[in-house]
Amino acid sequence: MQLKESLQNAAAWYALLTDVQQARVLRDISVVHFSAGAMIERKGEMAYAWIGVLDGLIKVSVGNSDGKMASLTGVPAGGWIGEGSLLKREARKYDVVALRDCTIARLPAACFDWLLDNSIPFNRYLLHQLNERVAQFIGKAEYDRLLAPDARVARCLAELFNPLLYPGQGMRLNITQEEVGYLARISRQRTNQAMRVLEAAELLRIEYGAVQVLSLEGLKQYGM
Repeated sequence: MQLKESLQNAAAWYALLTDVQQARVLRDISVVHFSAGAMIERKGEMAYAWIGVLDGLIKVSVGNSDGKMASLTGVPAGGWIGEGSLLKREARKYDVVALRDCTIARLPAACFDWLLDNSIPFNRYLLHQLNERVAQFIGKAEYDRLLAPDARVARCLAELFNPLLYPGQGMRLNITQEEVGYLARISRQRTNQAMRVLEAAELLRIEYGAVQVLSLEGLKQYGM
């Protein structure tokens, strides 16, 4: 698939740009393929690019010197992350890891800043994304502390189908129960139980290596 077509499919902001701006993006952007388990971005390194998932699934996580890890969120194809670090000119505060084979785009900071200076639609897109990301992490802090595993899996899945953060995703996502477990921070066995409960509640349908959401609002409200 050509780069322009990939961006049209996995970068909702690209269609908001003028022809000149799109040409600059195509000139400056780079694409790298990563195998499952590979480190894409490392905590503590200076941010030099905006990160987009053209294909695959990544995990944003943090850890400490004792080896303890905590997943912050998952990002499927169509998601873009790291704008906060670019705007603040700071080192990344998290690791970005490929949960499966991924195709990752990097938009350099210079081009990112140029779009901010020259595109009102791009600024508006970024503002909506930042606002939605704040709401996402506030919600995650709440349900991690207050909800039972079944509800945590429901919210974790609902996050991956967020139409503002991951537009064009549709209601079906290629994701395994093991990957859901990584993101919800529970065992694969407990994840399987939770997904069966959610399927029985007619909120989703489990497929081989995928999940079909039947009620996104139901997943968001489950366990309230």
